[in-house]
Amino acid sequence: MICRSQRHRKSTFVFYGGIAAALLVSACGQQAPADTRAADETAIRELDVKWSSAAAAKDLEGTVSYYADDASLLPPNTTIQTGKPAIHAAWTGLLGSIESITWQPNKVEASRSGDMAYVIGVYQMNSKNPQGRPVTDHGKYVEVWKKQTDGSWKTVADIFNSDLLPPAPTPAAKKK
Repeated sequence: MICRSQRHRKSTFVFYGGIAAALLVSACGQQAPADTRAADETAIRELDVKWSSAAAAKDLEGTVSYYADDASLLPPNTTIQTGKPAIHAAWTGLLGSIESITWQPNKVEASRSGDMAYVIGVYQMNSKNPQGRPVTDHGKYVEVWKKQTDGSWKTVADIFNSDLLPPAPTPAAKKK
């Protein structure tokens, strides 16, 4: 004869065993999300090339459109510019002061999760110095891209800096 506490233990064991089995079957039935890294990397590389073309055409609105609303631009020799209005102002000054600009991505890598990516590349800019002589600058850049809720990719962080050495400081006037 089975006593009441043994029946209770047996039914509890069956109940929790059933839950464990259901969880195991449920977990096994779930598939890992598809690996979209190759497609994401191709899409971002294409976006970066189009972005460079917009800047080369001095299309200010097109250039700024590649940034997320809360993005940060870290240009050389100045403060961080955060948010589209500040980035718009920074690009207004940059595009107004140069004769040409181009950049090319060398490395694009997307996360396995499909929501973040980065680009490393090189740029070249031509402008004139204060004396009106042509100046060619070349350097490197890093962009961080984030997939937006609508599925589009936008840059959330952008930094670039020159490979050129800074100009030598002017010697201080000698004291008499």
